Amino acid sequence: MPTVDAADVLTPAGWAGPTRVHMADGVITALAPLAMTDATRRIVPGFVDLQVNGIADIDVANADGGEWARLDGLLLAQGVTTWCPTLVTMPLDRYARPLARIAAAMERPAASRPTIAGVHLEGPFLGRSPGAHPPAWIVPVDLEWLAALPSHVAMVTLAGEQPDAGAATALLVEAGRLVSLGHTQCSAEEFDACVAAGARLTTHLFNGMSGVHHRSPGVAVFALTNPAVSASLIADGVHVHPRVLRLAAQALGTARTVLVTDAVAWQAGTVGGIGMEFRDGAPRLPDGTLAGSAVTMDAAVREMVAAGVALGDAVVAASTNPARLLGLHDRGTVEVGRRADLVALDEELGVEAVWIAGDAAIGG
Repeated sequence: MPTVDAADVLTPAGWAGPTRVHMADGVITALAPLAMTDATRRIVPGFVDLQVNGIADIDVANADGGEWARLDGLLLAQGVTTWCPTLVTMPLDRYARPLARIAAAMERPAASRPTIAGVHLEGPFLGRSPGAHPPAWIVPVDLEWLAALPSHVAMVTLAGEQPDAGAATALLVEAGRLVSLGHTQCSAEEFDACVAAGARLTTHLFNGMSGVHHRSPGVAVFALTNPAVSASLIADGVHVHPRVLRLAAQALGTARTVLVTDAVAWQAGTVGGIGMEFRDGAPRLPDGTLAGSAVTMDAAVREMVAAGVALGDAVVAASTNPARLLGLHDRGTVEVGRRADLVALDEELGVEAVWIAGDAAIGG
């Protein structure tokens, strides 16, 4: 039976101190306190990234063959054990091919690779804050198209000002999919109506939405102040100022803060059918509009800590909360009976080792 010793382990009750983690048949079987240990690493739940458009030179919209194995390795290196390949806005008739390729990637043997929880569709039913999404490809909600989505679509980002946003949200939630509100300038009433219909997340808070003004609050304020909805943050040092990261974490609290990378294939210069280039710390369109990030999840955790967020809270935002939103109740925490998807962080909060269902995928 494999075991892992650590100087500290993050459990649902908090940091447990020196602990030996016992694993068998892919799950955690015991957490045994140690009087002392030579280990200096911290054990935390495997990270769960809800928004990965691509990494390095691989765009998930076009990935095929051995590129999926490369993506596995790149994700493991940053501590990600579960993820959602993300497809940005494109014409409706172009989604079938990348969706089929992702379905095939999900059928690969699962041993020692990150789990693909399902696809995240970021668009095309967006609103008045398109960001890098081509406005010509943003279309009104098509309820029949949404109803016919394949089962491996796990998450959809849509805009609250879409005329059928509430109906779309209800339809998607009924099908077991996570709905997130994003790229939107919807009103408070539209936002709250979608949340009442089952939306549970806001996509990359502050980016691609109306913001914070003391007399005319926007979507960012609606998300921060509605306790029924969580919000994701891109903690890359560019999309959101460190002081605002800390403010958001304080307002959302531990249970509603979610970290995403929104990573793109910046080395390839494309995200879906959208061209971009890396400039001034992030991928951008030629006019300077941000077009995703180049951050890794472990770096995002470090950015949150540097911004003044407690390490445990930053880890929960990168693991526990996104797992819960996806309905993955078998993972996301370090406790007996949960899947043994674990990450060992070194003293500088870098990834030292990763376990997938108890099997060492990196280090050990």
